[in-house]
Amino acid sequence: MGFRRMGLKEERPKSGTDPERPRRPGRRKPRGTLFYSLVSASTVALLFLCWHLASLWRLVNPAFLPSPGEVWDAFAELLRYDYKGVSLERHILTSLKRLFLALGASLCVAVPLGLAAGTSRLVRAVIDPVIEFYRPLPPLAYYTLLVLFMGIGDESKVTLLFLSAFAPLLIGITFAVQRIPEDRLRAARSLGAKGPRLLWNVVLPSCLPDILTCFRTSTGLAYATLVAAEMVAAVSGLGWLVLDASKFLRNDIVFAGIIILGVIAILMDVVLRRLTRWVSPWLEREAP
Repeated sequence: MGFRRMGLKEERPKSGTDPERPRRPGRRKPRGTLFYSLVSASTVALLFLCWHLASLWRLVNPAFLPSPGEVWDAFAELLRYDYKGVSLERHILTSLKRLFLALGASLCVAVPLGLAAGTSRLVRAVIDPVIEFYRPLPPLAYYTLLVLFMGIGDESKVTLLFLSAFAPLLIGITFAVQRIPEDRLRAARSLGAKGPRLLWNVVLPSCLPDILTCFRTSTGLAYATLVAAEMVAAVSGLGWLVLDASKFLRNDIVFAGIIILGVIAILMDVVLRRLTRWVSPWLEREAP
């Protein structure tokens, strides 16, 4: 070629490389689950260390910030003795019973109604005004009305939790049904699936991952409402225990109750996340 006539040496690309495309940097090896678990554990340990140092150096008044040791002693006291005649296990079971009754009722009502609303514009037109009216309202705003009609027993509290979990769950299921590809529905209809068979065999399995994801959100909202509901017109439950202890400046018991509430919430969320991954492992992939 012309390079050889001019006495120049032609440069050839090395084997395995493209002269017009820069070499891509090597991908990092993805870190395992153990690494991220250690990072989370380190974060929790750092928070407890800061808490311990703040109480040790009295950066905050000890009456307002008890030390971790004092909170642990208060937790042991709750386990060993009853609080106002009710054991700690009874307080926990009472709160969980109210929560699970409300979540079970919301799931049983929201799933069929959401499937119907997602497939029928007439059903959406009927339920939309009611849902959109009470959904933005704070749950405690209409809790007084529930207490007036149902009393201070568990009926008013379970109803309040049901209403707080029902609206977001119903809306999520409705949109999940509307997101199903039309080609999938047409293919199912061409194979003879109609009516209840179409809903049960095609629509529900397609929406199940979204249903579980919305159920996680509804569980968090209902759990936050549970604590507020037990602080009003209640004589048992973890929320009532925290409020009653604060009246007597037992901040060690208040901190112990708050930590118990947080641990229970984490455990419930872990169970729901694992259930969601088991049903649809493609939704929650761990980042590299």
